[in-house]
Amino acid sequence: MKLLRIVPLILVALIVIALVWRLANPPDSDVQSAMVGKTVPAFVAPAAVPGKPAVTSEDLADGNPKLVNFFASWCVPCVGEAPVLAMLQQQGVHIVGIAVRDRPEDLRQFLSDNSDPFDAIGSDPESRVQLAFGSAGVPETFVVDGRGTIVTQHIGPIEPDDVPDLIRSVKEARR
Repeated sequence: MKLLRIVPLILVALIVIALVWRLANPPDSDVQSAMVGKTVPAFVAPAAVPGKPAVTSEDLADGNPKLVNFFASWCVPCVGEAPVLAMLQQQGVHIVGIAVRDRPEDLRQFLSDNSDPFDAIGSDPESRVQLAFGSAGVPETFVVDGRGTIVTQHIGPIEPDDVPDLIRSVKEARR
């Protein structure tokens, strides 16, 4: 009889232990793209702002590896990422931007306020290019080799600590 009284307490204790363990060890919430290792999907993203060229899938297979950065003027983490992208550009990394669900006037202001490290900026008003890449949000960055194959994906804003790994990925993509 005494054992029957303890069983509910043991069950509650096990549930509490399981909940505490899950809180201490959350699952990886990053949504990895299934496109890594595959050719960039065919797309044409018209010029997002005057003075910057449009972006097409063919541009990403011109023999030079690039970072493809999905961003938006309304994205707060994108503001923090902007100086790091400028640092990558200064180190010779070619960066192509895809502006997601944005307006040209807001993009111009964003680029004026936060620097413009992009060789080209395509407009993706309905997130079609973003979804084709398997991207789940902004900012998100992909390394694309010179043949147009997606080599790696970086989810979230690029931090200064991420720069060496991204530069290494771009250099390896040249091979």
